[in-house]
Amino acid sequence: MMLTRSIVAVGVLCSCVLLHPIAAAAQAREHAIYASVVDDKGNPVEGLNAAAFVVREDGVAREVLRAVPADEPMQIALLVDNSAAAARMITPLRQALTRFITTMTEPLPGGGMNELAIVTLAGRPTIAANYTSNRQTLLDAANRIFSDSNSAAYLLDGIVETSQGLQRRSAMRPVMISITTEGPDYSSRRREQALEALDRVGGVFDALIIGPSGTDLSEEGRDRSIVLGQGTMDHGGHRDILLTAMSLPDKLGQFARELSNQYKLVYSRPDTLIPPDEITVSAADPDQTAYGVPVKEAEARGGR
Repeated sequence: MMLTRSIVAVGVLCSCVLLHPIAAAAQAREHAIYASVVDDKGNPVEGLNAAAFVVREDGVAREVLRAVPADEPMQIALLVDNSAAAARMITPLRQALTRFITTMTEPLPGGGMNELAIVTLAGRPTIAANYTSNRQTLLDAANRIFSDSNSAAYLLDGIVETSQGLQRRSAMRPVMISITTEGPDYSSRRREQALEALDRVGGVFDALIIGPSGTDLSEEGRDRSIVLGQGTMDHGGHRDILLTAMSLPDKLGQFARELSNQYKLVYSRPDTLIPPDEITVSAADPDQTAYGVPVKEAEARGGR
């Protein structure tokens, strides 16, 4: 899975070297990735150690020093299509959101709590529930979702605006999950803007699509299809197409289990001022599949 990293400002790095040369050199050699591992049935694999992972930077293998359960809180945005095209999926959508919210609002082993937000996409991106750990607040918002019979979806606008919100919150472990139909999309933003927004915020991007993919041949439809494909590929996520909305509860429940069982991989890199263009993580076991995204530098340096 291709991943992207942000460039650390040279001025900040130099000041650290001048003040703490030994500590800075040691920190520069350790970087981290949040990784999910699933078996051939899509179930998360638990209990793995560093030897179970392969990390490469620009094709060069790096030593994985340790693999521990990731227990830092996540900031999770659920982007939900409630346009006219989603009318038949509202009931299973609510069931799926209920299952996901219930799982992701459990206290974390490290003592923290995930924060979730729900953004509906009909007419324009609208916050149905702002970031909170309060399960009941989120469940109430999920159960208030109805289909807007007079509106199309605005997914790309939702991605851009949600990314901006996560940046303003300085989210350290962001996750974005879109649940959409193949109905029309009237976003004013184009694919380049949406992909750049995902790159800026980092984190995981998952996509669930209800209905046959690629049926919308308009420019907006092509833009959406490219964002859902490339965005998930570049950001350690899934792009799953469901033929029926009845599969939503099980699939979103699978996403919740996978996110709840991520690893934090710490690996070594030779000292360099130039970060790699491409970082990949894979499973050493050919029967397992690994997905991952880099940990933001501030958190990586303070990690275990």
